[in-house]
Amino acid sequence: MSDTGDNDRGSEELAAFEGSDIYADDGSVRSDFLMHVGAAIADRDTIYLRKHVAGLHASELGDLLEAIQPEQRLALVSLLGKEFDLAALTEVDEAIRLDIVEHLPNEQIAEAIGEMDSDDAVYILEDLDQEDQEEILAKLPFTERVRLRRSLDYPESTAGRRMQTEFVAVPPFWTVGQTIDYMREDDDLPESFTQIFVIDPTFKLLGTVDLDRVLRTKRSVKIDAIMRDTSHSVPAEMDQEEAAQLFEQYDLLSAAVVDDNGRLVGVLTIDDVVDVIQEEAEEDLLRLSGVGDEELSDSVAEASRSRVPWLFVNSMTACISASVIGLFDATIQQIVALAILMPIVAGMGGNAGSQTMTVTVRALATRGLDIHNAPRIIRREAGVGLLNGMIFGSFIGLVAGFWFQDVHIGGIIATAMLINMMAAALAGILIPLLLDKSGADPAVSSAVFVTAVTDITGFFSFLGIATWWFHVT
Repeated sequence: MSDTGDNDRGSEELAAFEGSDIYADDGSVRSDFLMHVGAAIADRDTIYLRKHVAGLHASELGDLLEAIQPEQRLALVSLLGKEFDLAALTEVDEAIRLDIVEHLPNEQIAEAIGEMDSDDAVYILEDLDQEDQEEILAKLPFTERVRLRRSLDYPESTAGRRMQTEFVAVPPFWTVGQTIDYMREDDDLPESFTQIFVIDPTFKLLGTVDLDRVLRTKRSVKIDAIMRDTSHSVPAEMDQEEAAQLFEQYDLLSAAVVDDNGRLVGVLTIDDVVDVIQEEAEEDLLRLSGVGDEELSDSVAEASRSRVPWLFVNSMTACISASVIGLFDATIQQIVALAILMPIVAGMGGNAGSQTMTVTVRALATRGLDIHNAPRIIRREAGVGLLNGMIFGSFIGLVAGFWFQDVHIGGIIATAMLINMMAAALAGILIPLLLDKSGADPAVSSAVFVTAVTDITGFFSFLGIATWWFHVT
């Protein structure tokens, strides 16, 4: 089909999604829209794609790219050509972004990056090879090239990488009138902003003025008379998660980013911080499950590779748990009920440990748990373990005693449940704390060790108590 489109598609079909929401009630991209887009890609119907896809918001286009088949993505980007919004690549998985960028000519990337906000441009550039980065940067104007190089020089996951280098900065001796005239006449200002930064001749940050304050002040008033000190500036080397916590704590909409000498180098905005919070939450959740940075777009081999290390560690701890069971094989052979009930003790302990561990890891990530309140939180979790152990130990003990018509079995499993629930609570908080103290990431390492503790303690306490009890009686 030619670029002029297929008349057989008809004006009614072309208008099917005009002005409508592309999302279904559950938040996914509508299947009928995907069907039409897929058909347009297959027919090379650029008229339909330019009319209904090119104008989508970057986040909507990103969702569409993730929803369509892998072989359709490159075809869609190729058919849209220069009308493809490269900002959509900041909304997709890394694997998808790299796949698309690798197939785009550097000239097209450079042209698109020149029209982006600097933070979005850096987001795309940082995934490219050094050679491609240099080639693309060389095609940009000098000022833009310097700004982007400066952001790329900062380590990954820092405020310097996340910041926008477009901002409004004025000297303190300017009047409000001069500032307003400057903002009206300068074409190189950010598209949207809420703060004006006040700097000295060396670009050292002196203070800030909210935009609404400027609009409410007479033109003759000097900026230094209405500016306020910047108490929440963000060091460029600060980890992005720490910067996000500043925004959350002080309800910031934007914050100045400064270098080691206090000079203004950029601005961090709330939209970027929201992305950081989402990324960090997803990362913590994935790491708690031992899957690292796996994404849905990863191949089978990549997904397997990310899961293997901790599964291997888990297999080792499982062998240790099995060896504990082996110590009591004679007891298990004599009392079959023990083999039936063993998984209950270990399973309940594992779940209890996971609950405590999840709360602890999240508290460490948000800095809600530190050396000052750790003893109190440990006592609280121990109390929770004791109470839950008493509740569920009594319940499972009654069930087991009635099931096997043996009060001794009920008492044994109730006692073992209490011991394991206590051990689970302590392991769930102490293991993440110790890993964090040693410099390891508790989100990655905690789960396998907490599970090992609850399995070993559960089996040993249950079978050990049973062996002792039936031996003495």
